[in-house]
Amino acid sequence: MQARDTMVDVERTALLEFLERTRGNLRYTVQELTDGQARQRPTASELCLGGVVKHVATVERHWTEFIQEGARGLDFSDPEVIADHVDGFELKEGETLAGVLEEYERVAEETARVVNALPDLEVRHALPVAPWWPEGSSWSARDVLLHVIAETAQHSGHADIIRETLDGQKTMG
Repeated sequence: MQARDTMVDVERTALLEFLERTRGNLRYTVQELTDGQARQRPTASELCLGGVVKHVATVERHWTEFIQEGARGLDFSDPEVIADHVDGFELKEGETLAGVLEEYERVAEETARVVNALPDLEVRHALPVAPWWPEGSSWSARDVLLHVIAETAQHSGHADIIRETLDGQKTMG
């Protein structure tokens, strides 16, 4: 740690670097796939590899917006919000794996920009209405980053299983 580095700088850097490693695992898992392969659902799950990448990019973008602006009235008890969320797991006709990966890169850059501009990681907002969060809960920027890391890691695991089922390729091992 350099003399000019604060604990906030060190923590911020560590969280962003760990998030980038989890993103890298997902990007590695989907390398060299065709769009057709990225749309396939070779497991009992409804997930496809392109949809997983699209989903984690969307989720990270929404959480980065949350760090800046709060929930802005988002209500996960609304069936339309849930339908949009579920729809985000598909690689639609006209969308490409390369396109969602490019969007994911833009989202990563924006996340880093926003997090690096924060005075600290204690910036806090009330969570959106959702049946899975206690009423009146709030998260700090730190909580959001930890959640995005966990979400990305979880979906990277899903992607690894799908890829291995698809063509035997493994992310690790």
